[in-house]
Amino acid sequence: MSNEYIRRIITDVKAKNPAEPEFHQAVEEVAESLSPVFDKHPEYKDAKIMERMVEPERVILFRVPWIDDQGKIQVNRGYRIQMSSAIGPYKGGLRFHPSVNLGILKFLAFEQVYKNSLTTLPMGGGKGGSDFDPKGKSDNEVMRFCQSFMTELSRYIGPDTDVPAGDIGVGGREIGFLFGQYKRLRSEFTGVLTGKGLNWGGSLIRPEATGFGLVYFAQEMLKTKGQSFDGKTVAVSGFGNVAWGAVIKATDLGGKVVTISGPDGYIYDKDGIKGEKINYLLKLRASNRDIVEPYAKEFGAQFVPGKKPWQQKVDIALPCATQNELDENDAKELVKNGCLCVAEGANMPTTLNGYKVFRESKILYAPGKAANAGGVATSGLEMSQNSMRMGWSREEVDQHLHRIMVRIHENCVTTAARFGTPGNYVNGANIAGFLKVADAMMDQGVV
Repeated sequence: MSNEYIRRIITDVKAKNPAEPEFHQAVEEVAESLSPVFDKHPEYKDAKIMERMVEPERVILFRVPWIDDQGKIQVNRGYRIQMSSAIGPYKGGLRFHPSVNLGILKFLAFEQVYKNSLTTLPMGGGKGGSDFDPKGKSDNEVMRFCQSFMTELSRYIGPDTDVPAGDIGVGGREIGFLFGQYKRLRSEFTGVLTGKGLNWGGSLIRPEATGFGLVYFAQEMLKTKGQSFDGKTVAVSGFGNVAWGAVIKATDLGGKVVTISGPDGYIYDKDGIKGEKINYLLKLRASNRDIVEPYAKEFGAQFVPGKKPWQQKVDIALPCATQNELDENDAKELVKNGCLCVAEGANMPTTLNGYKVFRESKILYAPGKAANAGGVATSGLEMSQNSMRMGWSREEVDQHLHRIMVRIHENCVTTAARFGTPGNYVNGANIAGFLKVADAMMDQGVV
């Protein structure tokens, strides 16, 4: 009976949200995990909890006019998806990238609801951004765009309403410009954004947090098999903040990271990415060229153009780049080569068919909503520090982050077992995230 109900929800979502494949994929992946929940708790069906969860509470779409360095007017499109405020103010990043559209942001906002629920912190879910591309723009052009973007967005956000953060294309520079414009418009200094500079309300470890948390979660997964990072080879995709943090922490725990990747291809470094090579990742990012080939020239590593790193024989795979970067063939290659563990650092980097390969092979596999929750968890810690008007040391933030990731892992494992699918981190994460939000919605009535 529940399977029929779930199929109906998925069909309705696809009909109401045409041409949004990423959103369809995210809803389908979650909904298919929830059959045992609806079997045990028909009250959620009666209250139409899932039907309400797949509809954003609010979708804000606006134009963003700005003036380039040649004095010409440019126009981009801005978005904010306020998906759910059942357990706290909307919380989720802003993405500035040409690929940004309504469907991608709805998928990210939907995933964010479950991810934030898993952190145990009081944060709802949202996401936003623009099809603006900061790459190749001057600082002044980025500033003018951010000021125009925030002039409209400021109407809908606030420290107790909606607290955006950074995402792809939105780093410390962009957060600074956005925060400055919000402060100018509202005449208040509040924790309205996270990822702020350390001099004005930011938190230590925030740039590395998603990658650190990913490795902490993967370490807990490995412990269930009596394993650890020590002596393991690790493939990482991407080279931004998530990948950078993952490389640092995996190396600290004794792993040897042998790959990073970009749109131009991937690097294979048989000696491991460590020491000055890790610092070089920051130079790559700061170059604004979005390529990794210069790493090969700098350190004599192998560069494989136009490919992804999943063909390499490794023990652990950490996809940290973008959605749907790891498909069915990639998954089969990793399994064939004896990979023990796949933990997602990006949001939904594995396709549905890729996930099915991992599920059938019974290797350790964790979805991004659980494994990469360290970033938003540390954003929540930044919000706490802002509320208390104080800052914690690097060690304090790292300890809080580690404890949160251990708790998320425990919650996923126990929930999966309680609902009859022991060892299935996808089911555990989806069900645990759903239950907290669903119970809050039931408590608050039809809103």
